[in-house]
Amino acid sequence: MALIVKKFGGSSVATPEKIRAVVQRVLKEKKTEDKIVIVVSAMGDTTDELVTLAKRLTSKTYGREMDMLLATGEQVSIALMAMAFQAAGQPAISFTGGQAGITTSNAFNKGRILDLQPQRVHQALEAGNIVIVAGFQGMTADGDITTLGRGGSDTTAVAIAGAIHADVCEIFTDVDGIYTSDPRVVPEARKMDTITYGEMLEMAKLGAGVMQPRAVEMGSRFNVPIHVRSTFSEAKGTMIQEEYAMKIKQYLIRGVAQDNNVAKITVLGIPNRPGFAYKIFSELADKNVDVDMIVQSVRIAKEGVTDITFTIARTELSAAQEVLHHIRAEMNVEDILVDDGMAKVSLVGAGMAGHPGIAAGMFGILSDNGINIEIISTSEISISCLIAEESVNKAVQAIHAHFFAEE
Repeated sequence: MALIVKKFGGSSVATPEKIRAVVQRVLKEKKTEDKIVIVVSAMGDTTDELVTLAKRLTSKTYGREMDMLLATGEQVSIALMAMAFQAAGQPAISFTGGQAGITTSNAFNKGRILDLQPQRVHQALEAGNIVIVAGFQGMTADGDITTLGRGGSDTTAVAIAGAIHADVCEIFTDVDGIYTSDPRVVPEARKMDTITYGEMLEMAKLGAGVMQPRAVEMGSRFNVPIHVRSTFSEAKGTMIQEEYAMKIKQYLIRGVAQDNNVAKITVLGIPNRPGFAYKIFSELADKNVDVDMIVQSVRIAKEGVTDITFTIARTELSAAQEVLHHIRAEMNVEDILVDDGMAKVSLVGAGMAGHPGIAAGMFGILSDNGINIEIISTSEISISCLIAEESVNKAVQAIHAHFFAEE
């Protein structure tokens, strides 16, 4: 007997025919004593269509009401899938995120899972049901629906797997695993059999769209093996887990990630005194704007003045603009520059530590291709460069070709 959580994304449940195909696959693979929880996303492009519908009414984002709207997409999916299982003779029941016991923060559109009490899930499983849970959503302590951000269904699935102590969490998607780079950009990218939580977390944070970073964090926290595989193939995908085979550890670089959703902001002429940086970034935090790369430079020619450059997701630029307008009025800065045509290219690999030539190699490749580096940031297992978005595909292809050259 196994306790398994399976997550199916929007492309996997885009039509009634695809929902039936998922049901048939689950029933075919299910052993008699297996207990199964299925987490689903909204059908196809439903979420995008709901966002477009809201924008036809207003350009302003109304957080609570937007979450009320977006959460309906998953509710349609879970009800249809439960019906499909029942029509196939398999008892099944659908739960919204709140009904499944998921409690979230009150940050609308960006909720975080604070607690998960899966009593109803356990009871339904013990009664012989396949349990179908709406991904991407939860409920605050006050009873408001919140959504978990793009890719939030992954987080729902891994969180439930951890809460019910599942043997594995299977993430079914339209790709057959995790690749060394985006195969749409780098056709030569290689599928990985295994990757660690730490490496996958870096890849996800730096732009690899296969997994949401919070989902990987959940997997690491609860030590849930995550199997990323294709809905449309029975082939083995990629396992995300704590450790991998010794021979894999010999690879210094595990992947090349890119993030095209980047805007660069530079605040010029800030007084170089305590408290000013705090004021800027605390106001951004209050608006739930995540800041990534940060560089502060002190001017030699003009003593007592500094400039701060940082990056945010381009999709959060409108929220950041409100803060920037307030900063300009309150802090008497010289100017605020915004460039929304940026991207980030990154190398990731746990084997990079202790190999200083890797950074030089990456910078050399960018130089050879005439690509200017705006900002550099590093961690123990990654190196990231901010570059012009128009050059990012060229950069990714060149870096991948250099570090993954056939031996």
